[in-house]
This record gives sequence, C-alpha cells and structure tokens, in this order.
Amino acid sequence: MNDFNAKYDVYRNFTENALNDVFCDKAEDGKAIREAAMYSLSAGGKRIRPVLCLAFADVFGIGMSKVLPYACAIEMIHTFSLVHDDLPGMDNDDYRRGKLTCHKVFGEAMAILAGDALLNGAYDLMLRSIDTSADMTSDLKAMRILSIATGVPGMIGGQAIDIFTSEKPMDITALGQMYSMKTGALIKAPVEIACVLAGISGKAYDYAVRYADAIGLAFQIKDDILDVESSNAVLGKTTGKDAASGKKTFVSLLGIDKAKHELNITTDNAFGALSELSAFGYDVSFLDDFTRFLLVREM
Repeated sequence: MNDFNAKYDVYRNFTENALNDVFCDKAEDGKAIREAAMYSLSAGGKRIRPVLCLAFADVFGIGMSKVLPYACAIEMIHTFSLVHDDLPGMDNDDYRRGKLTCHKVFGEAMAILAGDALLNGAYDLMLRSIDTSADMTSDLKAMRILSIATGVPGMIGGQAIDIFTSEKPMDITALGQMYSMKTGALIKAPVEIACVLAGISGKAYDYAVRYADAIGLAFQIKDDILDVESSNAVLGKTTGKDAASGKKTFVSLLGIDKAKHELNITTDNAFGALSELSAFGYDVSFLDDFTRFLLVREM
C-alpha cells in the first residue's frame, strides 16, 4: 500500500494547498466569517470527495488542474454540510474531526454564516475557474451535477429525511435510498464531474457511476458500524448518538453482523464496477486500494 499512500498524499496535498487559498481576502469586512469558515475547512479529514475527483481525472487522462476547482468546491460544500449538521437544531454535536465544532468556538449565528459562506464560495470558485473564451458546456454540466447533488434531490433532501427517521417506520430499502441522497450524492458528484470534464460517456461513464454509488452506500454503512464499535477518541466525534436518538441505521435494522455482511456485498459491487472499467483499458489500481482503505478505515 506504499504506492497508494504516496498517491493519496499527492491528491490530498494538492487539495489542501488549494483550499488554503480559498478565503485569502485580507479585508476587515467579513473577516470573522472567513475565520470561522476556514476553521472548519482546515480541520483535516480524509478529503475523500476531492481525492475521488482528482483520481478519476488521472484515470481518464485529464490534468488535475482542470478538475481542482470542482474538487475543492465539493469539499467546501461537504464542510458546509458538517458545520450546519453539528448545530443544536440538527445533530447538536460538540466535536468534529477531534476538534470543537464551529458553533462551539464561534457561536451558533457565526457558524450558520460560515456554512453559508462555504456554500456560496464553492460556486464562486467554480465560476472563476471557467474559461469564458472557450466552450463552457462541460463546466456548466459539472456545476449542474453538483447543484443537484447538494440540493433537495440529494444531500439536503436526504438530511431532511434523516431528521425524522426516529419518528417514522423505515425499512432497509428506504434507508438505502436516504443514504444515497444524504451521503452518496456528494460522493457520486466528484466522479460524475470528472467524467463530464473528461468527455467520458457510454458504458465507461455508467461503470464509473456504478462504482460511486456503491462506495457511497458502503461509506455510510461503515459509518453506522463505527458509531457502534469505535470511540470518541478514534472517530473524532461523538459515538453512540444514532442509537441514543433512535435513528434508523443498517446496524439498528439488521444487527451488527448483517450490517457488516451488507458492507462487504456493497464493497464487492464497487470492485466489480472497477473491474469493468479496467476492461476498457483504464488503470484503476489506486481506486482498488482506495476502496479497500474505505472498507477497513477506523474513522
């Protein structure tokens, strides 16, 4: 896995360097909001979404610089969702990635504004990256993909459903659909965006999206398992909250052993999609290792 770790670090460092420049305005106006936004944006994490975008750009042979603004925008939107998700009116969490959450440091009102700044800044970043003298069709498609993945059909809609899971009956099919919106949409978006910017269509596009759908679900099932088996110190956030709040999860509906079985099946589906991509001549070795990394992660 040494080659994998080295490449992962390249993708992650590429992302971190770009994110450090997102709110580089030194003006006094808005300084407090930028500070709160950067506090959460620079808190670390696995950077799974931008890494996926950059990795698929490599797979399809386009430069990372082309997709980097979109990769960063996706991470900014993901961070916005975490800032708002941690608020007292949502999940009411005190810790995220091992640090106090944004509202615990800067106050609830400033955390709301920081999340808003991250969301709007993401679209500003993408728009500023477009070469208006060239054909903008693929760029507009990429932004449309992200807007849908972020909105009511995707992450925000899934989060709305999740708020009421403790109050309503839900079977495993409905839970999987909610996960595909709440978590999966922002994991699929970077893959779709890389495909669109690279001009990939047909079966190769279908297999890339099938892979993204599979790891999006696997990622959330793994989260459900970690919420039961991990600790606050390892996970960097409060564990056991799903059970305490009565939320429906793969573990609560199936039990821990069957949830792990579903995780293995879903991960196998991801490997199967990569195998199909490989048959087209694409080098998916990093993505193979990346999928194993997500399966065995401890946080």
